[in-house]
Amino acid sequence: MFEKMRAWSERNMPTRETFESIRWLSPIAHRILLPELWRFHRRSVPRGVALGVLVGVLIPVAQTVFAALFALPSRANVPVAALTTFITNPLTTPPIWAFAYWVGRRMLGHGPGEAVLPTDNVNQVIGWSEWLLRDVGPALGLGLVVVAVVGAAVGYLLASVLWRMWIARKWRHRRNDRIIRGR
Repeated sequence: MFEKMRAWSERNMPTRETFESIRWLSPIAHRILLPELWRFHRRSVPRGVALGVLVGVLIPVAQTVFAALFALPSRANVPVAALTTFITNPLTTPPIWAFAYWVGRRMLGHGPGEAVLPTDNVNQVIGWSEWLLRDVGPALGLGLVVVAVVGAAVGYLLASVLWRMWIARKWRHRRNDRIIRGR
């Protein structure tokens, strides 16, 4: 399973050439194409994960481009940030938004009951817009911010721990190889 995930990420991971070919990015291409933004480091990878989760949850369109742009000032790994935005997709977005709405309603102190909408045609449009602006909008907005920030923090910590475990495993294998060779 890990091998399939790795192959999928290699196929879908944006390359430097992808960003070179985007014409409207040409004024800042020299910044996006800096080599340190494309290397995998113990600090840049967790930053990329956190940034990708944050952008993926908060920005509904052009997430990859925004993740790449926000990776510049945060010195995050561009491919990791862009790839992590795929945490939101057509299958995961509805549950994330429903959970964010639930979190927002709880934080705003709203009870479990829903707003009652008018049933006649004249007031239906006004009722829907009022319901969206008064009940759903603030709760969903606050919930999305909270879910994005908490998700980014958890993603950063998880990526840091996994990175350290991966490096420790590499060092352990290297040490065992030296012992076997008699060095």
